[in-house]
Amino acid sequence: MVRTLNGAWLIRGRDGRLSAYAPLDDAVRCRAEQYPGGPWTAPRAVGGDQRVNPVLAVGQGADGYAHLVSWRPTGDGEAGLVHSTHFRPHLAALDWNRLGHPNAKGAQTGVPAVAVDAQGRAHVFVRNRGGGVSMRGQKERGGWGPWRDLKGREVTGELAAVARASGLVELYATSPAGILRWTQAGPGHVPALDEEPLKTGVRPGTLRALATSEEHVTLFYTDENDTVCAWRAGTEPVELLGCAGPGAVSAIRCTLDDVDCTLLAQRSAGGRVAFAAYPTEQEAAGAWWTDSGPQLPGDATVALTEDAEGRVVAASLAPGTGALLLTRRKAEPGLALEAWRSV
Repeated sequence: MVRTLNGAWLIRGRDGRLSAYAPLDDAVRCRAEQYPGGPWTAPRAVGGDQRVNPVLAVGQGADGYAHLVSWRPTGDGEAGLVHSTHFRPHLAALDWNRLGHPNAKGAQTGVPAVAVDAQGRAHVFVRNRGGGVSMRGQKERGGWGPWRDLKGREVTGELAAVARASGLVELYATSPAGILRWTQAGPGHVPALDEEPLKTGVRPGTLRALATSEEHVTLFYTDENDTVCAWRAGTEPVELLGCAGPGAVSAIRCTLDDVDCTLLAQRSAGGRVAFAAYPTEQEAAGAWWTDSGPQLPGDATVALTEDAEGRVVAASLAPGTGALLLTRRKAEPGLALEAWRSV
């Protein structure tokens, strides 16, 4: 079974240390810095002894806590979703909490996605057996609400979940009709599906959503012409640049040379990591790819974050082996990076 990661698997915790999560050997494993900028610990299982399938979704709230969601085998050909919270890298994560199945029982239906609202409550989304999307969310006073059918049809590929700057949650999915979008009207509300999809050709599995201002979320996706596009609701999509390779881009908002920038990274077709940056929400300024680092395995995925000093950190992970490579931005103008190293 293919190992799948969805969401920001490389994060900075409340104590400033970086952590990386991945499914490996029937468990979710975490490795973390021993102190900010220091050496890394060996991988260790999180979430207790429950065996899980090789799929993982990661979300992080404003409180810095990591929310992990996976599927666990429940019987012959059947599975159920589980959730765990990891508060700090040096603490054990909570045991897996069973969320059940969006259709009560059955086989694994899709790759989950998770977003965390302003109150620190996780919202777990997954494709259901009917081809739409279902959600289960944490309640204000603890515990979980029921599974809710959010509608949608013929959903394909991974979902992209994100919390806006306000903490309200949004979800994006691909279908033959285009891009589907769900939004919350207010805290605690069930996300509602837009009346009309964004009618555009999009490659499933290429969605990545990023809060790029107080008002906006920018969705990045690859269209049928292998172009990375950027879209904000209420506007027309913008063709940004040709994709560097397959799969979704990783994206963060950061400051480069005193400019508010959006930085993209993607495993290139040539097997390295490609970077592109442009002033945030100013796609007309243009962007172009620059390759960095060694050749990566074909299943490698790329992530971006910032460390305790505000420096950009890029990492690549090969889910099949757990091999993790990492680099940081140098204290120089532009996006000069240190040598990539294995951790």
